[in-house]
Amino acid sequence: MPHSIDEAFTALPLRALADAALARARALGAEHADFRLERVRSASWRLRDAKLAGSSDTTDLGYAVRVVHGGAWGFASGVDLTMDAAARVAGQAVAMAKLSAKVIAAAGSDERVELADEPVHSDRTWISSYEIDPFEVPDEEKTALLADFSGRLLRADGVAHVDASLLTVHENKFYADTAGTVTTQQRVRLHPQLTAVAVDGTSGEFDSMRTIAPPAGRGWEYLTGTGWDWDSELEEIPGLLAEKMRAPSVESGRYDLVVDPSNLWLTIHESIGHATELDRALGYEAAYAGTSFATFDQLGKLTYGSSVMNVTGDRTAEHGLATIGYDDEGVEAQSWDLVKDGTLVGYQLDRRIAKLTNLGRSNGCAYADSPAHVPVQRMANVSLRPDPGGLSTEDLIGGVERGIYVVGDRSWSIDMQRYNFQFTGQRFFRIENGRLAGQLRDVAYQATTTEFWGSMEQVGGPRTYVLGGAFNCGKAQPGQVAAVSHGCPSALFRGVNILNTTQEAGR
Repeated sequence: MPHSIDEAFTALPLRALADAALARARALGAEHADFRLERVRSASWRLRDAKLAGSSDTTDLGYAVRVVHGGAWGFASGVDLTMDAAARVAGQAVAMAKLSAKVIAAAGSDERVELADEPVHSDRTWISSYEIDPFEVPDEEKTALLADFSGRLLRADGVAHVDASLLTVHENKFYADTAGTVTTQQRVRLHPQLTAVAVDGTSGEFDSMRTIAPPAGRGWEYLTGTGWDWDSELEEIPGLLAEKMRAPSVESGRYDLVVDPSNLWLTIHESIGHATELDRALGYEAAYAGTSFATFDQLGKLTYGSSVMNVTGDRTAEHGLATIGYDDEGVEAQSWDLVKDGTLVGYQLDRRIAKLTNLGRSNGCAYADSPAHVPVQRMANVSLRPDPGGLSTEDLIGGVERGIYVVGDRSWSIDMQRYNFQFTGQRFFRIENGRLAGQLRDVAYQATTTEFWGSMEQVGGPRTYVLGGAFNCGKAQPGQVAAVSHGCPSALFRGVNILNTTQEAGR
């Protein structure tokens, strides 16, 4: 059943506030002004051993005015939903731009803020793809389902404790600018997660195993059978965890890897997603693990990986966490190439960076995580494309004589250029002569970005493709958090360096 924008949101004086703010910015000489009013409702539940341990439900409501005046940015935000207050906030944004212009001039810079052109999108509405808004489901029903999931794990032999959590977000956004674009949007997302813990009472050794169900731009239906088979995963975890507790420690060395989408999405995020943010590549952004080795002079030249590597940036993927209709600069959502046949061919752009680098139109990567924050260049759904005629995961494994099959994400580390990295996972299976031969422990794979993606020999077919992701991608100062998805198939990598994490830790 199609949804409509929440009437409680559309009942707010959206147009009147925008008109007051934009008119004031024009009167004060702004070259550009945009107005953004947001209502973001976030709720979470945490259970420990099937009992509720905590919950929260918060709503962030406010608006922001951003201007370009005298070639400089200005920004201000407010919560008073009156026309006088909106006009006053616009005045504060212009005053901030004037102050910024003086600071820039005093520093000897003549760089001016200019924005890439964007068609006007008048009176557009967009709603994400979901069936049941989780905020329409009683809290008792949510905790009961999480308790049921936890109980299934706790009743299994060898499971000592279970942690369960659920994060849900309902986001409404109204945008208007002086060019005439007006958009109203609504999107829903959620992140369920369960972790089973086993403890060896004799040795004191313990380990855990987490569900690999990704967060998704879906509604409550995701927890009741649409988009993920929870029954099967919960049934498998106790046996897999028991096997993990008995598993031998890996012998370090070079191995062929078959990497499952539940692990590979995070490697994509860290080594491709952040590295192809053009503000990082240009040196304008360095927070949260630095800039990028994929510098702008290498566009169209850098061999990022093997010829089977094709990566897209995408703001349109159904159920993607970074999927939108229009970004926070009024740019319509798009899909585009970042890496084509192994070569760097594109970046993620907002309107200022697109204009600055003469790359044409922005591809819609401006986003703010709250009405109190200025939009910054943020990641799209960055995804590795499957081979249309590619193999199954089982057939990829069948092509490996000595290797490891990697499932689920865990910890990661990457340097300030997004180049040297190592990743661990939830489950590691030895591959011998094309067959799985039991689990291993203490595994991490280590490489440089171009070495790793250059070793990718095959990508799986569309049936292996899964849209993974995270709610908590951090960037900027002051820090902002955004949700983003990364789709990928299973993939085969040859000769990757494997570390034994216990030995590396000196234990």
